[in-house]
Amino acid sequence: MIQLSGVEKVYNPRKPTEVYALRDVNLEISSGDFVAITGPSGSGKSTLLHILAGLDTATSGKYFFRGRDVSAMSDGEKCQLRNKKIAIILQSFGLIGTESALNNVVLPHIIGGTYNRKIDQKARQVLEQVGLGSAIKKPVNQLSGGQRQRVAIARALTMNVEVLLADEPTGALDQQNAESLVRLLTELNQNGLTVVIVTHNMAIAEKCPIAYALNDGRLSRTR
Repeated sequence: MIQLSGVEKVYNPRKPTEVYALRDVNLEISSGDFVAITGPSGSGKSTLLHILAGLDTATSGKYFFRGRDVSAMSDGEKCQLRNKKIAIILQSFGLIGTESALNNVVLPHIIGGTYNRKIDQKARQVLEQVGLGSAIKKPVNQLSGGQRQRVAIARALTMNVEVLLADEPTGALDQQNAESLVRLLTELNQNGLTVVIVTHNMAIAEKCPIAYALNDGRLSRTR
């Protein structure tokens, strides 16, 4: 499904402030994989995730998604990729605090002009699936960190994406909520969703069947 070949990301190239965020990264992810990417702060984890989501572009190397060269896509094509195939959940969740959980989930469809009654029904079903059936109408700023994370996941599922990318999904959660979230992601993966998690939490990473480590921009498989 996903293939990176010789991917490098360099900030301020050929300048005194040049920084290599990624160095010769090679990665293959198959449909249905559950992958953890670990590494210290500044190792390039978020940069890698942003490239996978099409939010950033590699300086060199190739990125293919289902055989399509993402490296050569226009910004509009990358946006379509995120809308239809790949969802990324950032640490900030990307939610509107004053809007309800339901409105946050259907917002991409409203913006894209695809909102209808079926989307509304599916959003409600997905919110039930992720354990937020009783919080559908609550403003997001009245929800806990774990609940807000689930709203972000519900939004991705309502969009029928094939890949869920999560940047430190348990970073702002206590241990109980973190474990609950990982159980949810595991269940979603078992139902066919491809999941890639960037995390500092080794206990969380150990629950993923496939694991990689990033150090100084270099990626190596650890499991």
